[in-house]
Amino acid sequence: MVDQAEVYEEQNVHEVYQQIAGHFSATRYKAWPVVEQFLQSLPPGSVGLDVGCGNGKNLQVNRDVFIVASDRSENLAKIAIQQQPHSAVVADILHLPHRDAFFDFAVCIAVVHHMSTPARRVDAIAEILRTIKRGSATQPGGRILVYAWALEQKNSRRGWDKGDAQDLMVPWVRRAKPGSGEEDQTFHRYYHLYESGELERDIKQAGGVVVESGYEKDNWWAIATPKHDS
Repeated sequence: MVDQAEVYEEQNVHEVYQQIAGHFSATRYKAWPVVEQFLQSLPPGSVGLDVGCGNGKNLQVNRDVFIVASDRSENLAKIAIQQQPHSAVVADILHLPHRDAFFDFAVCIAVVHHMSTPARRVDAIAEILRTIKRGSATQPGGRILVYAWALEQKNSRRGWDKGDAQDLMVPWVRRAKPGSGEEDQTFHRYYHLYESGELERDIKQAGGVVVESGYEKDNWWAIATPKHDS
């Protein structure tokens, strides 16, 4: 049976990033403050994931940790793998090729908002949590940091706010090189805009415990840990 949501995302997310990978990468070069703070806070020797790593811009933030990066776009993963000594693989966020409860941490920055149904967004977070070490009453577990675009962006150039549609297509314009004779190209990517409190609800539904959350750069973010082993 064909999964319509999967087909939709293939056309409106994955194929687009394959085509814009080089141009997209050129615009992504600095880790956001909370991402940098999270990665810098990790103990030396920690091993973790960057799920939906894009061009791998977050891989060099903390040289004392090792990160296994992954992206659904082969073209972006090829760019990310240049960020040595870290590794990068092509993988789907819903089917990560990693062991259960193995990693100390994970970051997932601006990825889950590309999943086109509520269930798939929760499943994506649950899949990340599956790979993270579980804590106990005496031992803390691993942590994940998740970012998603916010609906509440009234102060940004986009101007979205509460009451606006949460599911929409967002254009990406690839400018033609001057004098090339080519025309600009516009690609459209699917986004789900998270409203206040929604990311925390998804994390709890996915089996996570929210440790901290907030708003930064038109995004909602949350740090969470898997539920403790009983």
